[in-house]
Amino acid sequence: MSKPKPDRIKRRVAGNNVWLSQQHTETQVSQNGFTIRQINPCVLENEAAVGRAMWREIEDAAAAKPDELVIILLGGRGAQALHRLLGEMAQTSDADPLLRRLHVFTQDALAPMSMNNGLSFVRDFERLLGEDFFKKVKSFNSIQTDAADLENELARYAAKLDSLRGIDIFFLGLGPEPNAASHLAYIRPGSGATAGDLAGMIPISSSILEHHINKFKVGGSAVTEADEAECRAVTHILTLGPAAILKARRIVQSIVDAGTSPAKRDSYRRVLNTEIAVDPAARAAQLDDNPGLWTRLHPNVRSLVLPDVLDA
Repeated sequence: MSKPKPDRIKRRVAGNNVWLSQQHTETQVSQNGFTIRQINPCVLENEAAVGRAMWREIEDAAAAKPDELVIILLGGRGAQALHRLLGEMAQTSDADPLLRRLHVFTQDALAPMSMNNGLSFVRDFERLLGEDFFKKVKSFNSIQTDAADLENELARYAAKLDSLRGIDIFFLGLGPEPNAASHLAYIRPGSGATAGDLAGMIPISSSILEHHINKFKVGGSAVTEADEAECRAVTHILTLGPAAILKARRIVQSIVDAGTSPAKRDSYRRVLNTEIAVDPAARAAQLDDNPGLWTRLHPNVRSLVLPDVLDA
């Protein structure tokens, strides 16, 4: 694999994982520069209410800022109600002034995979958001998962995101991992991510692939046998990293699928209740062991959940 990268991006290897950060950052940004915070769940009655709350977050961000907005879409169940709502709005002209201000980015992808695979996040976004949405937004940006050089493509994508005036809303979910750990975007336990990493390329596991395929099937995606076979042959996850999350002006987390993914209950409870260490080395180990804890270092988080997420 070739190694040329956009000028502002530098490369770091942690085990089998490749992490990309900003070239102009001479020293690694430290997780110790962030204050540890508590998360207070906002419990809503159903997925539709979560979708409306997410839309209001976009409206609030637009009201507070007169120019372009950058948002990071969430794949899977967590934001499907929002995406359906956005698709409906895009069929009218009512929200056009706001939609035309949006730079929309995806947060992760499986690779290598053809861009027309029904198990890709982009195809799912197209299904729910509809053609009118993509015609109206200022830009839609996704990782090209069929690129000949995936690492260079991820660096290009990270550089483009970094060239804008910051992320206004990072929509996040929470993925379950063994031992009640969790992943954010697809920052996985043990992947060696640090606070300075803007994006990463992580070897994938069969358990994550199984979770991904089941999630899409439950969510209503049309999946062919060929799509599933190609997906099961994927080798890596390309993901935005902790630096993108921590630099976002607002994190809006949504967890709505504890019924079909019950392990999320324990994973979410562990994020809420973990006592994060003051000692730098111990804290770094905690964040690597359970990447869901990165949200506890952000000053502006709203966590939207359904009642069953908090069930014991």
